[in-house]
Amino acid sequence: MSRSLKKGPYVHPKLLKKLSKIRIGDKTPIKTWSRDSIITPEMVGFVFSVHNGKDFIDVETREEMVGHHLGEFSITKKFFKHGGRMQKELESKARTSEKAPTLTKSETKEK
Repeated sequence: MSRSLKKGPYVHPKLLKKLSKIRIGDKTPIKTWSRDSIITPEMVGFVFSVHNGKDFIDVETREEMVGHHLGEFSITKKFFKHGGRMQKELESKARTSEKAPTLTKSETKEK
């Protein structure tokens, strides 16, 4: 459910205080744990280090990001891979095909 229009977008007050201290165009990252803060037009051009639960991920804000949450651009889950026997077979086939040397057209003509 979205936030009430009467209340307006939520931006953490400490984040706004940090924004006022930094000059526009400065690329020093602003460290924040506030993933639920909404990106406003004043934030465009700044770099935020958004916490993803383990470490901080740098997010450079652009105009297309206005209205979205900071947390949307700092992914919390790392995709490893789909597993299983079929996946292992496909990977082994790919490895064997990489090991086999392939001849180019010029090499086949020479022989």
